[in-house]
Amino acid sequence: MTERSARRRSSAAVPGALVVLYDLHGEEKRFNELKRSTGASSRTLSRGLDDFGDLGFVDRRMEEAAPVATYYSLTEKGESLCPVFDAVESWADEWVDAEAGTETAAAHADD
Repeated sequence: MTERSARRRSSAAVPGALVVLYDLHGEEKRFNELKRSTGASSRTLSRGLDDFGDLGFVDRRMEEAAPVATYYSLTEKGESLCPVFDAVESWADEWVDAEAGTETAAAHADD
C-alpha cells in the first residue's frame, strides 16, 4: 500500500473527517462554506476532500465563469452513507439531548 493510499484510508476512518461528508448530506457546497460549517482548517479540509474524492465519496465541480468557484457534493457512494448519518442524528436527538435535559433539570433541582 502506498503512503497516499494509507493516508486516504486513515482519513476516511477519522471520525472528525466524517463531519465533511455529513455536511454535504443533501446539498452541494463551496470550499469556504464547508470550511465555515465544519470548522476545519484549509489544509485539513483540502486533504480530506481530496482523499474522499479519491475514495469515490465526494465529487468536485469547477465553475469557470467569474467568479471561479469549486463545488463539492456527495457521489452516489457518499449518499449511501446518509441513512447512517440519519440514524446517528436520531440517536443523538434521543440520548444526547435527553442527557443534556436531565443535567439541566438536575442543575435547577437545587434552586
